[in-house]
Amino acid sequence: MNAMNRRRFAAAAAAAAAPGFAAPRGRNHGWNYYGGDQGATHYSPLDQITAANVPALEVAWVHHSAAPASRYRGSVECTPLVVDGVMYIVGADLLIQALDAASGKLLWSHSPANVTAGGRRAAGVSRGSTYWTDGRQRRLFVPVQSRVWCLDAASGKVIDSFGEAGAINMEKDVDRDMTGLSLASTTPGAICGDVLVVTSRTEEGPRPAAPGHIRAYDVRTGKRRWIFHTIPHPGEFGYDTWPPGAWKYAGGANCWGGMSVDEKRGLVFVSTGSPTFDFYGGDRAGANLFGNCVIALEAETGKRVWHFQTVHHDVWDYDVPCQPTLVTINHRGRRVDIVAQVSKTGWVYMLDRTTGQPIHPIEERPVPQSAIPGEKTYPTQPFPTAPPPFSRQFSSRDDLTNISPAARAYVQEQLRDFEFGSIFTPPGRKERIFMPGFHGGALWGGASFDPRTALLYVNHNEIPWSTSLSEAPPDAGYRYNFSGYHRNVDAEGYPVIRPPWGQISAIDLNQAKIVWQVPHGEFKKLTARGVPRTGTYIRGGNIATAGGVLFAGGTLDSVFRAYDSRTGKVLWEKYLGGGAFATPATYMANGRQFVVVPVSDDLNPEEPSEPGPYRIGDFVAFALPKG
Repeated sequence: MNAMNRRRFAAAAAAAAAPGFAAPRGRNHGWNYYGGDQGATHYSPLDQITAANVPALEVAWVHHSAAPASRYRGSVECTPLVVDGVMYIVGADLLIQALDAASGKLLWSHSPANVTAGGRRAAGVSRGSTYWTDGRQRRLFVPVQSRVWCLDAASGKVIDSFGEAGAINMEKDVDRDMTGLSLASTTPGAICGDVLVVTSRTEEGPRPAAPGHIRAYDVRTGKRRWIFHTIPHPGEFGYDTWPPGAWKYAGGANCWGGMSVDEKRGLVFVSTGSPTFDFYGGDRAGANLFGNCVIALEAETGKRVWHFQTVHHDVWDYDVPCQPTLVTINHRGRRVDIVAQVSKTGWVYMLDRTTGQPIHPIEERPVPQSAIPGEKTYPTQPFPTAPPPFSRQFSSRDDLTNISPAARAYVQEQLRDFEFGSIFTPPGRKERIFMPGFHGGALWGGASFDPRTALLYVNHNEIPWSTSLSEAPPDAGYRYNFSGYHRNVDAEGYPVIRPPWGQISAIDLNQAKIVWQVPHGEFKKLTARGVPRTGTYIRGGNIATAGGVLFAGGTLDSVFRAYDSRTGKVLWEKYLGGGAFATPATYMANGRQFVVVPVSDDLNPEEPSEPGPYRIGDFVAFALPKG
């Protein structure tokens, strides 16, 4: 960090030393929402753990969420909730459990009825839960495959009077014939008042997919309160951005990454993914509202207040993949409430929270057009002018790996017939390298925001992916197929592009500038050869704290890290033996601050992890030594 940035950080921190930013008093402080708070800032005002003492962190307790005989293999991506000293998790085997947050002691466990024992090995993920109380009832809403379950938070028992036998059936009340289609939910919904708005996950390939309409339910009864058609029906705003009748067959445009809430304004902010199929849109000519959008909806009615589309007619899988972050910044001499949306594209879209208007100019610029017969790509795309992109948005042969002459020669030969291009170069018949790749840029972990300094922190990938299109068989029911989602690698399994391959960026939203960027993650074999730390593929987010510490996992090296939030310097790290593929949580219980993260399978084909002290499904809590 240069001297100017240090002065800016110090001044901002001093200015923020107001009562509103003071650390909470008392012996308990929770992590009550999936995103830390309703605005999804992933920030905690706790400051017991600081940049000075974080190297002393130790394991406080470990909870084994998987049964000893569990066959579960996969990613545990749950961010725990901590409310009134109780932690709520979704662990291995999709078991929903409550723990004593201070000790990790199991209080209750519930096995969802819609998860069969034989399917638990690949049962999918649930990234957490949503908590609601009216002062008398305490309810937990948990997405598990095609259901969102309603449990009594005190006992873990299903509340049978809610919805359909205690759950919302994601495949009903969709306003579409769902024959042959499927819908699931993997990310917690959002609650505003007594309205629960749920997320959805659809198919993404060339086959027919369900629409990703946004639906809200009464938290007490489970009855649908409203629906917002992300693929508009006749007479609705945006209908003319699709071919006539597309609402009967088009799919996707779903919110799968999460939502945020401004309770004061009565608004829920929704981010949506691309329409399907990901890479061909010949049957959906037009801009395709409300795919790839940030949308502000009235929580009570579902009425659209405003929207902003980040990508028109997406054929790149450039979803808006995570919760909108609701923050307040200094802009032109005044305090402004905004939505800061990070995305797979590698941009931060800064939008006025009331109007949706860009805080900084976003320009519509001409982009390359598709040569695929039947495709009609959109002539322009939005280009934010500030802040600058945090991820690379182009690829050429000059950008191929430089970790060794042998690796470069191998990659040059392997990619000899591939095509390269800019961020909005569309897919073609030849295999094409895309940068950002299909996992970003940013991914579902989103960003954290420190209100004292106006710094936004985002984990992001710097790895290219590739695909190509080809005619489908005559009886397929669709026109084009694709070669797959390919993450291209060299002979040893490392990415084909020059490092860094995964980073954390700190972005000053007051100044709309990047303050620092550091590689996140390490391949020890490369480090031993003298290659500077490269970063790795990342899945999972980070959290910021008032102690000046940024906690982040998500890397392929199975290491959980703490960074100095001012500089990006690594202050502490812990080897887990499996990936920390979730956004962590921090809280205070009995006067002690904890940081907790689950352990997943090892997803590192380049350098498989050495056996570690923890197994898949373990939730590991760290704290400073007692006394």
